[in-house]
Amino acid sequence: MHARKQYLAEVRKEYARADEKERRRLLDEAEKRTRYNRKYLIRTLNRTPRPQRWKQRRRRRAKYGAGLTSALIAVWDIFEQPCGQRLAPILAEQVEHLRRLGELGCSAVVAEQLQQVSPSTIDRLLRREKRVRRLRRNRNPNVQPLIYQKVPVKVAADWDTNEIGNVQVDFVLHCGRSTGGDYIHTISAVDIATNWWEGEAIAVRSQRATKTGLNQIRGRFPFRIQELHPDNDSALVNDLLWDWCREVKIRLSRSRPYKKNDNAWVEQKNWTHVRKVVGYRRFDNTTELRLLNEIYGVLRLYKNFFLPTIKLASKTRVDGRIKRIYDVPRTPYERVMESRQIDRQTKQHLRRIYETLNPAELHRRLEELRDRLEKTSAAKTEVVRDRPRHGPNITLDRRRGEAGWAAGASA
Repeated sequence: MHARKQYLAEVRKEYARADEKERRRLLDEAEKRTRYNRKYLIRTLNRTPRPQRWKQRRRRRAKYGAGLTSALIAVWDIFEQPCGQRLAPILAEQVEHLRRLGELGCSAVVAEQLQQVSPSTIDRLLRREKRVRRLRRNRNPNVQPLIYQKVPVKVAADWDTNEIGNVQVDFVLHCGRSTGGDYIHTISAVDIATNWWEGEAIAVRSQRATKTGLNQIRGRFPFRIQELHPDNDSALVNDLLWDWCREVKIRLSRSRPYKKNDNAWVEQKNWTHVRKVVGYRRFDNTTELRLLNEIYGVLRLYKNFFLPTIKLASKTRVDGRIKRIYDVPRTPYERVMESRQIDRQTKQHLRRIYETLNPAELHRRLEELRDRLEKTSAAKTEVVRDRPRHGPNITLDRRRGEAGWAAGASA
């Protein structure tokens, strides 16, 4: 249509100056090109064109005001700045709870809007805040072949993601820039079905300390561990852990060497639950060990009871591209409560714990412990020793920048 209008505008200029014979020729040509009726073409070419007026597009009235945005940012900060898809179920569940606790000050209208806002609108309302804050995921040759032949290999596709109790476990090293000497390790463990996470810091990566840490973690899971799945670390796959698993009736499997995707669930939690929380500093004393375990004690309640996770429901290949479908975001606590594999007594115990928790207080406590850990680590002073000079009686003259013989040496 636009091209036809442009064509007729050019023909109109010639049509106005032409005689009757020329006009007949122009009409024949225009009728052929545009396929319009001849009478319509005569009226169109004789008509004086009117200047086109552009209508101003009516803007839709804003549904959400500044009050909702400020309340949304407050809740977003309490729950560790999740995406809109994960924040929407939090708002539907926690807005009234936070208002009763006095952690969220907003009107009833704003509270109702917060419970109804969609994930895409949440991301749009938080876009400016994210821009202002500038917010944007060793090879071990000492293999023990006999124990590795006992422990079966299990890949990611072999897991039943609906069976509760299959726990992947891994180490997170707090060595800083150097792996020399002794330093603290975190045992990170996550249940595949519910995404329930537990962590425990141990002083050294020994087999006995690992066994003690796993015993502590085992007692904190709200369900029985059916199977442990570490990588090929010798501190996790060894005779001591093998005998312990047989004693407490836990199956033991391992991933393939150098295949991190076999441990994908726990590798993801190593970043979101450990590195993002405590960072990459070197921790190697008892004060830092105590603070780390205090952090994990608060973090397990905060993450497991209040922060939803998104699970992959299905994955299909369509025309060379992989299409992923995700289920509804739910917290690990909600997944446990919805499962028929958990007994009623355990659910009642978890519900009593949930009713006593304040997510805002947990977040403040977590930030306080993180600050204390950072200050404790930053206060440590490293003793810098000069490198030994090779050769007899040679010193370095720093003023001249060249080597010279020490006093008493022969010239």
